[in-house]
Amino acid sequence: MTLYISIEPNEADKAFVRDGMIAYNRRHFPERLRGNYREVAVFVKDAEGRTCGGLVGEICWNWLEVQYLFIEEPYRKSGYGAKLVREAERIARAGGCDFMKLDTLSFQAPEFYTKIGFEVYGTIPNAGGYTHYYMKKDLHPEEL
Repeated sequence: MTLYISIEPNEADKAFVRDGMIAYNRRHFPERLRGNYREVAVFVKDAEGRTCGGLVGEICWNWLEVQYLFIEEPYRKSGYGAKLVREAERIARAGGCDFMKLDTLSFQAPEFYTKIGFEVYGTIPNAGGYTHYYMKKDLHPEEL
């Protein structure tokens, strides 16, 4: 057999890698966590039902990873971001999560996240000229 390196992936190639990694990881996690995966999405909408912001992430085993959090400019600093994160925390706790994690850049919102309880556990300087922050927030069941 000859192996080739390709830089032209298709959906089947990506699914092969993703599904293989998931299957491998599943064998190493406790039985109670193996099926704990789902997407999470929470939105802010106006009176007409138009989306003005939202949080998109996924529950994976015992954590919720926030992948995207966005609020349109006119609605920023109005508390909607904190409300979205609180709702995601509620979903995470109900889903058996012990913590949430995310990453953000220095021009985005690291101060916002620390204000609502996230802690920096790692940084990468000079990520496109900015600092890349990795953040985590422990979830405590009693805060349901």
